[in-house]
Amino acid sequence: MALSSYAGAFSASFQYPSTSQPKIPRIANSNLKNYGLVTKQPVLGSSQNWNITPFENLKDQYLSKYPSYNEDVDVLRHVISEAGKDPSEGLKVVDAIQRLGIDYLFEEEIEEILQNQYILFDHYSDKEQNEDLCDAALRFRLLRQQGYYVPADVFKKFKDERGNFKISLTEDIDGLMGLYEASHLSIDGEDVLDEAKLLSGQLLTTSMTFLGHHRARVVANTLENPCHKSLAKFTAAKNLFGSSTTFHSDNGWIKMLQDLAKVEFDQVQSLHRREILQISRWWREIGLAKELTFARDQPLKWYIWSMACLTDPSLSQHRVELTKPISFIYIIDDIFDVYGTLDELTLFTEAVKRWDSAAIEKLPHCMKICFNALDNLTNEISHKVYSKHGWDPLHSLRKTWATLCDAFLVEAKWFASGQVPKAEEYLRNGVVSSGVHVVLVHIFFLLGQSITQETVEFLDNMPGIITSTAAILRLWDDLGSAKDENQEGNDGSYVECYIKERPGSSIEEAQENIIERISDAWKCLSKECLVSPNRPLPATFVKASLNLARIVPLMYSYDDNQRLPILEQLMKSMFYESVPMKHPVTELDILA
Repeated sequence: MALSSYAGAFSASFQYPSTSQPKIPRIANSNLKNYGLVTKQPVLGSSQNWNITPFENLKDQYLSKYPSYNEDVDVLRHVISEAGKDPSEGLKVVDAIQRLGIDYLFEEEIEEILQNQYILFDHYSDKEQNEDLCDAALRFRLLRQQGYYVPADVFKKFKDERGNFKISLTEDIDGLMGLYEASHLSIDGEDVLDEAKLLSGQLLTTSMTFLGHHRARVVANTLENPCHKSLAKFTAAKNLFGSSTTFHSDNGWIKMLQDLAKVEFDQVQSLHRREILQISRWWREIGLAKELTFARDQPLKWYIWSMACLTDPSLSQHRVELTKPISFIYIIDDIFDVYGTLDELTLFTEAVKRWDSAAIEKLPHCMKICFNALDNLTNEISHKVYSKHGWDPLHSLRKTWATLCDAFLVEAKWFASGQVPKAEEYLRNGVVSSGVHVVLVHIFFLLGQSITQETVEFLDNMPGIITSTAAILRLWDDLGSAKDENQEGNDGSYVECYIKERPGSSIEEAQENIIERISDAWKCLSKECLVSPNRPLPATFVKASLNLARIVPLMYSYDDNQRLPILEQLMKSMFYESVPMKHPVTELDILA
């Protein structure tokens, strides 16, 4: 069976907000007053009465429950290596591992398989080679996702003499789904992929009118959830129940992978619960929720950013530490947005730029407390990084906070003066005020990989991998009309700037422009993720940057009631629901 149907079976059971055609979901309100992790204005909601109690009695039971775990992993490593000797089978096994969210267990095996695929890429690109579209598209996507640059010209062999994609492809639904997936890894100037995305999207959309119900849902999920722009971590729980009735592996590795993924899901769920408890304790201890009653009180939401960026279970303490500066981005944003006067905000910014506690004496009590807490956190993180990696990041971390506050102050001045900036000027400043630079610089130092003067200076200069990720976040944030948890502050909007700059233009036109710019930012990010001599950053950091962009739609898809319903359901699934150990069900069972 072609892999695209098999891949579709994995994704068919989950509706993820489309990154190719962003939209704001609309569902009814829900409530989570007794969650325990959020006390003021929770970001997540549920009709159920959730609280923190289940986390407090958590025990490490999973490894003891599965004593053969290590042996099973070793057996699978051998099975994967053997499967990788067959080019087509190797592609499928890598895709399955990644969709199940357990690629961190088999990094060496995956790299070996894809390295061999890369070496043979020119052979498969030969127009004389009679390869089906599904395998060609999957090879292209997996190699680019791994950081290998492979030319998009490989798809030209599926065109006719007039330069159009062959008519015969219109009936190849599996191939079209693979082509659509591959097109999302395009970079600027790759017209063949832009054409492929448009054509495959149109043909797949049309196909849903004559395909069977279940098959049509598989296609719909492919259109809404391209792998490159989705987080396997947030969909793996659903994928554990899916495999195609007609996809078979001679080695039977698919069931083995699913069973292992179920065990991993339980263990990682346990780990995340412990991390949430650590964050909750830290947040209570620093006392900012009591002192800054106007600010958002959402430690769980802040942790979700960290959990999404750093998916490897071995990075547990990194996730906990990263959540702390993320919380300050939100808190300082609220100080600028809903609390401080312009004079106070100017003094606060100057204090952060000089990093001088004496400069805050004239500020309100709550702003003094915030600055001192930020100072303590920055010193604490710097000390941990220096102790573990031998590099003191204090200057770099302070610089990121100063840059962020500068950008916040620019927006405050715009609002105070009634000025509406040009859309481009707004976005340029918004890339900084998004806080992405602060997050990624902290990730870089916490990871402690490839820290040199060169890489530090590279990050200080806001490289494309940061600005493109930040643009995706800022534009997504401005795409919808819903505000974040009743934060009725002094927010600007790209839409407002766009319409003001172009009299007579509509909100719909502004939103279409945003969608185009998000697409362009993704092209830039995809290019930045390719391995090259000009990219001195480690692969773990690159993946974290990519994951940050991937989680953005979930974090900003508010409904009319200022809630995040899709994220709510995902968190419920990831933190509370267990995955039963059972034989995989069929694709029809998933979609029924």
